[in-house]
Amino acid sequence: MNKIAILKIDMEVSGFISALHPVIVSDDQEMVLFDCGHKDAFNQLSHSAFLAGFDLNKLTKVIITHHDHDHMGCLADVKREYPWIKVYASAIEAAYIRGDVKSVRLQQAEEQLELFPEDQKQHAQKRVDMLRLIEPVEVDEVLEDGDTLDICGGIEVVATPGHLPGHISLYLRELKTMIAGDALVVADGKLYRANPRFTLDKDDAYTSARRFINYAIDTLICYHGGAITENIKESLESL
Repeated sequence: MNKIAILKIDMEVSGFISALHPVIVSDDQEMVLFDCGHKDAFNQLSHSAFLAGFDLNKLTKVIITHHDHDHMGCLADVKREYPWIKVYASAIEAAYIRGDVKSVRLQQAEEQLELFPEDQKQHAQKRVDMLRLIEPVEVDEVLEDGDTLDICGGIEVVATPGHLPGHISLYLRELKTMIAGDALVVADGKLYRANPRFTLDKDDAYTSARRFINYAIDTLICYHGGAITENIKESLESL
């Protein structure tokens, strides 16, 4: 029997608290975590999983939708605590997760640092320092568009570039659930396109979001904003 839980992790952003929503899915053999939170999120992650009835000591796999710090920041802690787990990501994102290529966000932050006025540089420098502290983690398996993991009722990889070039979403076939990552966001119960401020290619992001129309989706889960379960197709068509 497949079980699913939408977790909640709090992250402070510019003095405000923002909720992040990793997902856990399990069957009789496997337990899969989709994204894991920011650098200091491990305790929140494990507690949220516990409250949802999941024992992370049974975790077998972690799938990372993309390498942004709020999605993989505590991945090294997860791997240290559960060294047997396998980490999955797309080929493009794997290079960043492993540390072979500098994080896109760190590149942006370093380039923009000198553009800030002096009274704002300290805050900008803190972001650079935070991003530099993200530990690389080995990726065990590379995922491609259309790949299906024959676990938890079937987990299909859906390439959704735009927010970042290697971003992926995951479709849970038996549960008819789309884990969108940052391909879309939910705000006030409504579905919106990926945040343009953090989207590298807006045209790709729009095309990626439209791909979801072709799936039978009963629940659509966004990392920022959580889940929607009503009028999903109509919401996607009106993006």
